[in-house]
Amino acid sequence: MKEFKQIVEAYENCKELGKKAALATVVQVIGSAYRRPGARMLVTEDGNLTGAISGGCLEGDALRKAQMVIFQQKSMLVTYDTTDEDDQKFGVGLGCNGIIHVLIEPLDFQDQSNPVELIKEAVKGRETSLLLTLFSVPNSRSEQIGTVFLQKGNHQYGNTEKIHSQLWLKLKHEIQAFDQNTSQIHAYPEFEDLSVFFELVRPSVRVLLFGAGNDTIPVARLADLLGFELILIDGRKNMATASRFPSAKEIIVSPADELDGKIDCDLNTVALLMTHNFEYEVSVLADLQKYMIPYIGILGPKKKTEKLIDRLQNQGMNVNRDNIYAPIGLEIGAETSEEIALSIFAEIKAVLNKKQPIFLRDKQGPIHEKS
Repeated sequence: MKEFKQIVEAYENCKELGKKAALATVVQVIGSAYRRPGARMLVTEDGNLTGAISGGCLEGDALRKAQMVIFQQKSMLVTYDTTDEDDQKFGVGLGCNGIIHVLIEPLDFQDQSNPVELIKEAVKGRETSLLLTLFSVPNSRSEQIGTVFLQKGNHQYGNTEKIHSQLWLKLKHEIQAFDQNTSQIHAYPEFEDLSVFFELVRPSVRVLLFGAGNDTIPVARLADLLGFELILIDGRKNMATASRFPSAKEIIVSPADELDGKIDCDLNTVALLMTHNFEYEVSVLADLQKYMIPYIGILGPKKKTEKLIDRLQNQGMNVNRDNIYAPIGLEIGAETSEEIALSIFAEIKAVLNKKQPIFLRDKQGPIHEKS
């Protein structure tokens, strides 16, 4: 999400300056690659890059091809095949042992359905969107249909006139039945060997950070680095300040028993209880029981969390333990505040992505699952 927002910002700057640009998108990966489908990079006519489609290996070649796309105003599909041991013939030396298909599209600022305009709509608010990008690997030398449609709630955006009417009827049915868990690529050989990248665009992870002590400052900084949306909540107005937490989207100074109605939660929200104030956290934990959020992390020993839960249960409350992670964070030997922040966000990523943390060297098979 952070990369999307950076691309939108760069795009708006190009519009203002009248600078031509193109968008490069990884649409399919077979085997191993540094970035997965959905990785994007905006390229300007004078060679400025925003975002990334690899670890730095593809960018130089993609830049040259993007400038060609800008000049010709025609989209193209570029394939990087690094399964050949002699991948130096591409001039990139990836060593990833994968095939990466990259769609490069010119951006028409007058077209309100161009790819970045659709992305701009997708990142507004906190609703998950479905973005459709059409491409053809067998017909890679031909102009590509590209990123043309966005479904967001009951609203639709884009230009479906580029899509064959029979294929569009099929896609409409699949959009309605689409599984909201993961992005997917579907092939339609009967329609000129087209493939469609069904891409889920989720809102930023919202972090409700309860606690404005010095130990939460690294948490706020790391949340910002990751592109997460930070809401800081604390009862101490001298601690919960914009000067101490400049990256916070919102700062709520409130006693715990007055928070009702002041916080907003959804399935992309996580809560961190780091106040070092037992009574404050009893009230907060009780309030959070009203919401279906995937992660509540509680700083401190396990005994403290058990006391919190016991207090609420003694008050007649049914506490959901499934989403409570305490002590907070992964076991990485963290000692300092910065290291603890790292362990916390590693755990959050694992929980949100439904992953069991392991050393990658011990994982059987490829790093990434097939799209």
